[in-house]
Amino acid sequence: MNVTEVKTLAQKLRGEIAKAVVGQAQTVDLLLTALLAGGHVLLEGPPGTAKTFLAHCFARSLGLRYGRIQFTPDLMPGDILGANVFNFQTSAFTLTRGPIFCELLLADEINRTPPKTQAALLEAMQERRVTLDGRTESLSPRFTVVATQNPIEQQGTYPLPEAQLDRFLFKPVLPYPSEAEERAIVARHGLRAGNPDPAAMGVETVTCVEEIDAAIEAVAAIRLAEDIVGYVVALVRATRESVDLETGASPRAGAMLALASRARAALEGRDYVIPDDVKGLVLPALRHRVILSPAAEIEGRGVDDILAGLIDRVEAPR
Repeated sequence: MNVTEVKTLAQKLRGEIAKAVVGQAQTVDLLLTALLAGGHVLLEGPPGTAKTFLAHCFARSLGLRYGRIQFTPDLMPGDILGANVFNFQTSAFTLTRGPIFCELLLADEINRTPPKTQAALLEAMQERRVTLDGRTESLSPRFTVVATQNPIEQQGTYPLPEAQLDRFLFKPVLPYPSEAEERAIVARHGLRAGNPDPAAMGVETVTCVEEIDAAIEAVAAIRLAEDIVGYVVALVRATRESVDLETGASPRAGAMLALASRARAALEGRDYVIPDDVKGLVLPALRHRVILSPAAEIEGRGVDDILAGLIDRVEAPR
């Protein structure tokens, strides 16, 4: 598959999702970018902004095996991974696989469960495998986590540990829709009782596993010039040198930003990365990997504002 075909595939997927989801075009593009880059996505936004529904529509348009876990305070790691259950008829243990054995996993409201249970996803997200009673079980090479969370300030939530956050390629922040978009949402969804169904709203599967794999291979062939590599490194190192950030981004963040930039170039139909590919992904790729300094927090400055300032200050290649 060449980059033109990747761009055409992305347009088809956007069109299918738009049949049911109003707006959120940037978030859809980040989901597509993460899929091609082999990354995971953490969607943050207030209740009712279609985080869960968007993930469901995304999975249906791709035709991937879909699993969902509703994270609650009493959820245990075994509820995610599964367990070996003793079968009295055969006098042997039988592996009962948990919902994590799928291709696209929706981790709904991930910050409503304690860190101990959140940690059950670490190995799966990093290595695409899980360990059960000392036995390693492989997951799909396309295994992708789309997690949702309400803002940390809301009651009944647990902040995700830094190690967990670092497993996510992107953290899009979903805003409330504009007035025009909200009118369209009410008009489209206000006539149906219960939860909306992507299939009932006309969302169809428009690709297959072979096409997805071919698109991922096309991303691996995207050219990343030396000056672009230097630009990514300069941006990441600038986060560590900023007095407004207590903790900056890691080298792994830089590597993932570079890979995501290649995926974004492919979605645009280009076989090379340009500085704008990198700039457009800095906020969603780094905002969850840096920590504000106490002084910046007291001043009421946000992570996005500080990262935007770094983008302005770090000179991009010409």
